[in-house]
Amino acid sequence: MQYPAWEDLELGAAITTPGNASNLKTGDWRSSVPVLDEDKCVKCGLCAVYCPEFCIAEDEEGFYRPDLYYCKGCGICAVECPKEAIKMQREGE
Repeated sequence: MQYPAWEDLELGAAITTPGNASNLKTGDWRSSVPVLDEDKCVKCGLCAVYCPEFCIAEDEEGFYRPDLYYCKGCGICAVECPKEAIKMQREGE
């Protein structure tokens, strides 16, 4: 398969093949990561509801945690958390 030159792509286009989105490690794009304070968390799951990437899932203890393979660090989960149990932290700190 031959890909077009970047100059020939339309605005917003992405080069990919159908059905391979799960192979794209989109978490590499983030500069901040959500950190959960388990003492404040009431396990309501609103973070998962509002996550635009659908990458937050319930763990075996009932806490909702992001899959950092896909999390882009947008911070929506932290903004929507009613108990302020999620804080955004710079990646690598």
